[in-house]
Amino acid sequence: MRTRLPSMMSLRAFEAAARHLSFTRAAVELNLTPTAISHQIKNLEETLGARLFVRNNNAIALTPGAETYLRSVRTAIVEIASATDRAADQNEENLLTVQCLGTFAIKRLLPQLHDFRQRYPSIALRLRTIQLFENTLHHEFDVAIWHGAGEWAGVTADKLGTEDVFPVCSPRVLANGPKLNKPADLAGHTIIRTASMILRDEWPFWLEAAGAPDLQFSSEIACDYLITSLHAAIDGLGIILGRSGVVGPDLASGRLVEPFSVRAQSAFGYHLVTPAHSNKSRKVELFREWLLERLEVTPALQGAEA
Repeated sequence: MRTRLPSMMSLRAFEAAARHLSFTRAAVELNLTPTAISHQIKNLEETLGARLFVRNNNAIALTPGAETYLRSVRTAIVEIASATDRAADQNEENLLTVQCLGTFAIKRLLPQLHDFRQRYPSIALRLRTIQLFENTLHHEFDVAIWHGAGEWAGVTADKLGTEDVFPVCSPRVLANGPKLNKPADLAGHTIIRTASMILRDEWPFWLEAAGAPDLQFSSEIACDYLITSLHAAIDGLGIILGRSGVVGPDLASGRLVEPFSVRAQSAFGYHLVTPAHSNKSRKVELFREWLLERLEVTPALQGAEA
């Protein structure tokens, strides 16, 4: 049976046009003309023997068959791009690929990176922000920052300090909302919870530590990422359970305040993760030493082998 293999340009044109539902926007993204995009789509349709788009007035839409095809095409493009990066990285000794959870990257890592670049200008950086661990099994990074108990197979995990959890909110919530003098007063406020596959909801844990294990929240907002929850709290939408690993900058600036004095030490935390293939790399060792120094992590907290 003849193998039909379309060109990569046709697949990229299809993926971009499907994502934007616009040949014009796809052309801008790929630095082509709309006519060239249309030509690539036509070639792909001829290869498949089926239409991929239908026109509805001035708009385009995917055909049912194209929607199914798109999922495979998108996965293939991502896999090829990742494989290309891996192959290219092997020849770039001074390129350091750092994988990091989004909230930690924004709140803790990025504000510090200017110092690393000043110290080691010969090391080029590639930052990969993640929100899930499901795509990290191949360890396509030199070093990473993950959150959890540190029990991951095939990597060395250095805990970046102990982590406390405690409620935080915008100063506006204290100034304009119901009183917030004791944990039981949380029942009168909106609580922001993070429904994440990485970060566990530790509100029950903190409530028990605060002596209010049976407290029921009357109003809640659910967010899928911690960074979304944090900014919802900063904008005065409610009270979030802050994590000492990331809320420090917002507390220091006054964007968030801590209404209670009760903190609970979490069993989880942020870890500097190094896969086996990069453990002896000089650039990784320099980054590791630098980050632990900048975060003032003591040697006693380091070296959990998973």
